[in-house]
Amino acid sequence: MWEKLSLLWKIPELRTKIGLTLLMLAIYRVGFQIEVPILDHAKVKALSNQHGGVGDMLEAVAMLSASRLRDVTIFGLGIMPYISASIIFQLLGSVYPPLEQLQKEGQAGQKKINEYTRYATFFLCIIQSWFYLASYVEAQGLVAPAFANSAGGIIWYWKITTVLTMTAGTIFLMWLGEQIDEFGIGNGISLLIMAGILARMPYAGYQLLQQASLDISSAGGKLGIQGLILLAVVFVAVVTGVVFITLGQRRITMQSAKHVRGRRVFGGTKNYMPLKVNQAGVMPIIFASSLLMFPMIIFTNLSNLASTDGWWGATVHWLAGIFGRDHGYVYNVMYLILIYFFCYFWTAITFNPKDMADNLKNFGSFIPGYRPGKRTADYLEKVMVRITYVGAGFLALVAIIPTLISNSLGVDYTIASFYGGTSLLIAVSVAFDLVQKIDSHLVMRNYTGLLEA
Repeated sequence: MWEKLSLLWKIPELRTKIGLTLLMLAIYRVGFQIEVPILDHAKVKALSNQHGGVGDMLEAVAMLSASRLRDVTIFGLGIMPYISASIIFQLLGSVYPPLEQLQKEGQAGQKKINEYTRYATFFLCIIQSWFYLASYVEAQGLVAPAFANSAGGIIWYWKITTVLTMTAGTIFLMWLGEQIDEFGIGNGISLLIMAGILARMPYAGYQLLQQASLDISSAGGKLGIQGLILLAVVFVAVVTGVVFITLGQRRITMQSAKHVRGRRVFGGTKNYMPLKVNQAGVMPIIFASSLLMFPMIIFTNLSNLASTDGWWGATVHWLAGIFGRDHGYVYNVMYLILIYFFCYFWTAITFNPKDMADNLKNFGSFIPGYRPGKRTADYLEKVMVRITYVGAGFLALVAIIPTLISNSLGVDYTIASFYGGTSLLIAVSVAFDLVQKIDSHLVMRNYTGLLEA
């Protein structure tokens, strides 16, 4: 294994790409240590250790978007505005004909869409940072006295300066991701998200060790040896499952038509069309968790304000208990339903069986037993519906593991989410994609890949 890793530094081009990627990731992590200057740092630190309410939402968003909203740094918004803008244009591409036409124009059209995405990212950053400062920094009283007005809010010109600073931070992260895409190795945005997740794992591990004990069983709020073994088994199982599902494909047999040119016969060969089992990736989990986060925060805050007397107070407290992450059953059922829904929704957007059938027909290929055109499209859609059910089931299982661990073992949800759940799914998927891209460089130069025996 060490011999294969040493190959990475023997190829000049690959060595340069890896070095540049590591440099960009280091710059990304340094930016998270630079806080905006308007804060009362003692209050920010005290609030960072609290749980519940808005803090839980910020923690979940930070986990999925390479952001650090609780600490209010120059990179505080992370890459989420860019991801949101990309998703918006991808959704519009399926319903807005001019964008759909741009998507079909190849590299030139994609370049134009990327330009629109950057503009949309800028405006989203302005809006999100402004509302973030109003709803979190000012509402929680985190403004330093030197920058506060008489009402306790931020002085207007300092607020504008902070909004522009956080916007510039996100734009810079977007630029870093694009530089990794062009000059580095791997998907830049995905690597930024993975780096944010991995950077938080040591702290989660430290918290886990604080809760651990040498007793056989868990007692007194401590996690015993049995619980630690179960966490290790879940960790290995999730990593194995992610790799298995990531590689999982349904291969559709295709055959190309024969062409006679002069005295030579071309075509007539068989090959395969690979359809991914998990076509939607991690987007269904991100959508489902984000959608359920808002009622949880709304009803939790209302329950803190409302008394338990009367039907209104009782109803609010009941809804807060249903949507609370710790109260489990109804929340988890709705979570699973939303994951299945968004799996099929996102697959329907990214996978168009009609276009694929038309491409097969134009290139003179066909699926044996099915006529080109509508029959082929119907067959591809039926196959994708079936395999998406399996992929959605796996995503639902991975997403629900942290809640099950937290409720059954008494482990803090933050710890459980890192060592079995969405964070682990993202980290393993991105790392696996990175290894595959490194392998392509090695195989191109007649070396064996990292994943080959």
